[in-house]
Amino acid sequence: MLTAYVVVVVVTAVACLWSAAVDLARTRSVLANSAEVGVPPSWLPPLAALKAAGAAGLLLGLLGVPLVGLAAAIGLVLFFVGAVTVHLRARVFHNVGYAGGFLALALACLVLDAAATG
Repeated sequence: MLTAYVVVVVVTAVACLWSAAVDLARTRSVLANSAEVGVPPSWLPPLAALKAAGAAGLLLGLLGVPLVGLAAAIGLVLFFVGAVTVHLRARVFHNVGYAGGFLALALACLVLDAAATG
């Protein structure tokens, strides 16, 4: 169980940090996707900061601050529920899988974190 928890947390943290970096770089695909779902470019830095903070919180949870890890997992679940909702409300289905994949990772972190902290 501990191995699964560590692997899922590290994968999720790396994925969120990558996503935050791509948002901050304002790549063509990020700008196009944001425009398609109605998210203004000015929101990208704060959204990137939330993803990076979630990743940092997950890693802090691994390093012995379990409540921070749990709070980070909850925050990331809520963040990506919001991302999926934004895609669905905008009727942009062709790339909602990315947000859904991140949501699945965050949910796995939450479930495994809750089980680990008992």
